[in-house]
Amino acid sequence: MDSQKPYTYRLSGGRYTVSISNRARVEEAIAAFCRDTGIRSASVCGIGAVDEAVLRFYDPATKRYVDRCFEEQMEIAALTGNVSEMEGKAYLHLHATLGRRDYTAVAGHLLSARINGAGEIFITPFGAATPRRYDPETGLNIYDFR
Repeated sequence: MDSQKPYTYRLSGGRYTVSISNRARVEEAIAAFCRDTGIRSASVCGIGAVDEAVLRFYDPATKRYVDRCFEEQMEIAALTGNVSEMEGKAYLHLHATLGRRDYTAVAGHLLSARINGAGEIFITPFGAATPRRYDPETGLNIYDFR
């Protein structure tokens, strides 16, 4: 593994354990890992700590996302999501619950986050591509199993 990459990993039993480097961006490290290993579809879960995160909330009435940035030390209490493919590229769909110093939590679609401490991610490949397409009715990029 290249020490310049934003992650290190180990494969065991068909599942990858990925350690995201301190100060690396979660979404960029997962995307790079999937690109480097040729993973086109997978489930993702993890824990760790961040000091900056942008969460999104989707408003179905307007078909728009509302983004909010949080700049504080937070625990990744839960990171869950998947990797699929859209227009020939890896497409990450991640959600996070982030614990704050006062033991409250914020949660939503994870647009971006910066590790400050550890990033312990588990990636389980599905073995086949899982394509997505834009759905104008919902305004979302949904699975395309047609």
